[in-house]
Amino acid sequence: MAMTETGSGVTTKPGGPRQAGTAWRFLRANPVILGGLAVILVFAAIALIAPHVLVDPARLNPIQRLRPPSFDHLFGTDQVGRSTFSRTLNGTAISLTVGALVTVVTVVFGLLIGLTAGFIRRLDGFVMRIMDGIMAIPGILLAIALMSLFGSSVQNVIIAISVAEIPRMARIVRSSALVIREQTYVEAAITNGASLPRLLLLHVLPNAAAPVIVQATYVFASAMIVESILSFLGAGTPPTIPSWGNMLAEARPFMQRAPWMIAFPGVALAFLVLTVNVLGDALRDAIDPRLARKLRA
Repeated sequence: MAMTETGSGVTTKPGGPRQAGTAWRFLRANPVILGGLAVILVFAAIALIAPHVLVDPARLNPIQRLRPPSFDHLFGTDQVGRSTFSRTLNGTAISLTVGALVTVVTVVFGLLIGLTAGFIRRLDGFVMRIMDGIMAIPGILLAIALMSLFGSSVQNVIIAISVAEIPRMARIVRSSALVIREQTYVEAAITNGASLPRLLLLHVLPNAAAPVIVQATYVFASAMIVESILSFLGAGTPPTIPSWGNMLAEARPFMQRAPWMIAFPGVALAFLVLTVNVLGDALRDAIDPRLARKLRA
């Protein structure tokens, strides 16, 4: 934005502070969104700090195995003496990484496919039939099949979950594009000679952002759950990597003798997924107040 000169002769750049102030007022007006973002930032800080300040989550200490929570071991220890506290906090990084990267991949490819199908009519039927075919397969089964083909790794988990989520995002974007392309301002832009990339970037994408943002929060939460399911079944992240799904799988034989092994990673996963879902609901209500009033009626 261009520099402006005030009466006192001081030049300012109003765009940055004004936009920051608008964002802060929006968050203050929606405390649930602010609280949800704060919780996610706390989890992100834990994921960044835990590997540097806690004991190695893979360090074995058989003498201290299956110890209950105490001052020395806040979350107790597992069947080979590893710290459940360290493994739970280090597992935060896997869940957040998978959730964030799956969301980014899903949004990018969902936008490309959905906008293409919505505005290039000769490709609409062909592209969406492919998306329908992928959606016909349950997401978890598709992810397991892909993991069995490519092997266990964090990268393959991200790819497997993204393949199952992209068609849902594409359908949402396509439905928004079909409505937007009939609007007067889009027809005016086409009449004035706007190219398709410019039309999509400046006129369609901003107006389709609201449902995409809400769906992205669902994808984030769903990706964390599916990653845990895959790891629990032995088809997700390798056992050497501390993840909540791996911890739950290893704790299953010791559930009665050492319930803390399954309680702490399970509560952490449930709390993070609940936070993301509540954040998504709050964003939906803030973006579309009319829908919020209908739901409360």
